[in-house]
Amino acid sequence: MKKNIVIFIAFSLLTTTGQAKELVQTDHYDLSKIELLDLHKAQQIALQDNPGIGAAQARLEQAKAALQRALAANKPSVDADASTGLSRYSDKTYDGISLSQPSADQHYEVGSVGLRASWLLFDGYARKFQQEQRRYALEASVANIKNTQRVLASAVADAFFNAQLALAAIEIATANQDFYKRQLQDAESRLEVGSGSLSDVLNMKVQLNSAKNSLLSSQRDYDAARYALAALLGITDAVLPQDIQLAALDKECDISAQKNLSDGNKLIQEALQARPDLKALALQMKEAESGIEQAKSGDWPTVQLTGQVNGNTQDGLVPREEDVAASVGLSVKWNLYSGGAVDAAVLEARQAKRAAKYAYAELRNSIASEVWQGIVRLTAAREQVSLQRKTLALVEKNRKLAKSEYEAGSASLVRLNEAQRDLTATYGRLVQALVSYHQARHHLLAALGRDFAFLSPSQKKQAAQ
Repeated sequence: MKKNIVIFIAFSLLTTTGQAKELVQTDHYDLSKIELLDLHKAQQIALQDNPGIGAAQARLEQAKAALQRALAANKPSVDADASTGLSRYSDKTYDGISLSQPSADQHYEVGSVGLRASWLLFDGYARKFQQEQRRYALEASVANIKNTQRVLASAVADAFFNAQLALAAIEIATANQDFYKRQLQDAESRLEVGSGSLSDVLNMKVQLNSAKNSLLSSQRDYDAARYALAALLGITDAVLPQDIQLAALDKECDISAQKNLSDGNKLIQEALQARPDLKALALQMKEAESGIEQAKSGDWPTVQLTGQVNGNTQDGLVPREEDVAASVGLSVKWNLYSGGAVDAAVLEARQAKRAAKYAYAELRNSIASEVWQGIVRLTAAREQVSLQRKTLALVEKNRKLAKSEYEAGSASLVRLNEAQRDLTATYGRLVQALVSYHQARHHLLAALGRDFAFLSPSQKKQAAQ
């Protein structure tokens, strides 16, 4: 029997250890299989490996354990105790005992065993409402995990688009550098044959150095953006492997496909239904309501069933059968006065509900504001993309004309440099407008509570339309 008990305890410890290990350890995403990282994949990695998700999951498991602890109050409690030892009569007591029992020893062995069981039958419904509180807290933890995922997915989108902006800036700076390299070669060739000037060569060298400086700055910004993205992805030491390249910015996005994101009233209603942080606050209000009822239970009596079996002996280390006694009883306890503690507890719970109610109203207004701001920013970004595309077409044509006129000798180098700077700057503004558009769109989707990270590409396209 003892062997079976030992095996059972060992098995329980191993099982518990395995469960704890399972909660702590998680498999990280295998980055070695990725060559080109797009936004969807980046969000998937972050939602698996970011430490914030692990912390939210731990809080969820904590809420589950708290609920189980509250439910355990419905069951009886059983306690066992045992003691053994050696005692000695005082000299005066022993002298009295030895008169009637000459063979009695002044030193004697004592032992006791006991088994006590208690079952709380009624406590003014305190257990019921405490369990309700724990259930609402558990549901709120689930909603908080979803909200953590929502916020993280939005942050990853921001970091990813910033990295794409830096990557596009590298492309623009590289193209600008290549242009001035060709112009420098052409100017040097002209100088050699006597049809060019040294000032043109020097000017091209200055412009080329400026283009190289812009390229270096863009590369530095891109490296910094990769570190920021890697931190959100939960990558150790925030270093994204160099063999992983980021997908290029979508310069041909269909901006007309998002016109359904313009009905503010409809989108606000969608957000109020879908936002997990608002759901969490609604559950906190219900939890506070249960807290009020739990506080009121202090005015009710408690009824408890108790039973015990005790064995005590002074004739050995272990009590014998004739040393064992048993009892069973029903006890009622009713606090008649507690100095206003119950009223204070009820008031405290009501204020907790009031605070949750105000927080809910504040968040509701904040969500509506986020939606309206998102619509305005998305609309403005859409118009900016359209405008910059038109401007780019004009600037490209102007640079082409300036280059032809300079090569023909009918335009100055100043005009060519000015046209090239306009082209580079316009390309930069177009890329910035595209990034602003993508970020505004994702901010609005996050405000609406739409979660695209778990959908397939076809589902995402369908949901966006």
